Amino acid sequence: MLPSPASPSKTKRAASRTKTHGIQGKESTLFVNSVEKAVRILEAFDGTQAQLSLSQIALKTQLDLSSVQRGVHTLTTLRYLSKDPVTRKFELAPRLLDFSYRYLASNELARRAIPYIQQLAQEAEETTNLTVLDDTDIVYIIRIASRYMLAPNVIVGTRIPAFCAAPGLAMLAYLPQEQAEDILSRTDFVAYTSHPYRDRASAFDRLRKIREMGYVRADGEFYKGDVSTAAAILDAQGRPVGAVNISISKSRWDPPRDEKRIMDLVITAAAAISGHPR
Repeated sequence: MLPSPASPSKTKRAASRTKTHGIQGKESTLFVNSVEKAVRILEAFDGTQAQLSLSQIALKTQLDLSSVQRGVHTLTTLRYLSKDPVTRKFELAPRLLDFSYRYLASNELARRAIPYIQQLAQEAEETTNLTVLDDTDIVYIIRIASRYMLAPNVIVGTRIPAFCAAPGLAMLAYLPQEQAEDILSRTDFVAYTSHPYRDRASAFDRLRKIREMGYVRADGEFYKGDVSTAAAILDAQGRPVGAVNISISKSRWDPPRDEKRIMDLVITAAAAISGHPR
């Protein structure tokens, strides 16, 4: 069944369920506050600053200075943070990359997709990506950049809102209705550049069309000048587990040459990774 806009009362109930589940999680006796504090400290290093002082970490995490000092000491001892002897500030340490390696090494989708993504990048001669859906965002887990890439700051681990990214839209279009409704009810429809829709109703209309076509093309919706074409990777039950996309600079996009060629490439690659024809 294709997603359709929910009634206001149904949307409120879905939002209420989500909120309640979050509160119950933190109130559970199984929830460990010290672990949450450690994660908040690591998340304070959000890429906007390479190094942070204890007071800056306390400000970003809204934790008291004593808790931050203990947490930072523990994370530094475990080599997840390192301290600059000159500035006496802290930064993320290389050991954190162990988790990225372990995720990719153990991820069945990534292992299965790598040869197809490599072949796709060679055939298209453009930047090619594999992404997964994580709540309201997509996360890049494989990226093969071309010499023409538009956004060099996009690397493995980068996340952007699903609603304005071709891979995100491709996956949202194949989600069960209730799940798609929940994600869109919690989506902030911010205009990063210019969008063909600004609200849930128009987003649902677009998702229906994407599912009918089997692919989606987004023109400069998050990165200005980027033409991205994506198709969802589906499991045996037809649920989206990831998406393949090819990103081309607007200055290099030639509709007569590229529209059908790129569409065919992403649909074929997504179907091959899925393990069954569309």
